[in-house]
Amino acid sequence: MDKKKQLREKMKDNLKQMNDDDYQTFSYELKKKLLRSKEWKEAKTIGITISTNREVDTRSIIEAGWEEKKRIVVPKCFPEKKELKFYQINSFQEVEDSFYSLKEPIITMTPFVEKSEIDLLIVPGLIFDEHGYRIGFGGGYYDRYLMDYANMTISLAFDFQLVDDLPKENFDIPIQKIISNT
Repeated sequence: MDKKKQLREKMKDNLKQMNDDDYQTFSYELKKKLLRSKEWKEAKTIGITISTNREVDTRSIIEAGWEEKKRIVVPKCFPEKKELKFYQINSFQEVEDSFYSLKEPIITMTPFVEKSEIDLLIVPGLIFDEHGYRIGFGGGYYDRYLMDYANMTISLAFDFQLVDDLPKENFDIPIQKIISNT
């Protein structure tokens, strides 16, 4: 098993073992920090995944964005091309369960949004290092999407998801800012 895969599996286990109180508290702390950030305040259109399992809770972040009249766009995976496309949602009624238990936009109900229109992209991941590199969930979708994405990227991480250094590959693109709960 390669190093990235080992790290990914270990972190998935660590996330599963987090108790509900810590999960809720840490997610809330991350939300508060994000909503106070200059990047959030300046962004009009925000790209963000709808969290599942023990990822940092993004549902309340999405709701805060709607309250602030921000345009919230969420990704849809197209496995045949291993690509992401983002669609604007205005309620959770416009999403459905898809493969890997992801919550994705129903594309017949939601407008497609060009990459250049997304001011801030909240990039998910499992492990992050101090240089902005990340290990995601293994599909490479975000690495491909970020290749020609020109605007701001932020990741949200529980403090135990931060490490000093990660193995890197040529196609890995660092995130510009990581917000942790500590």
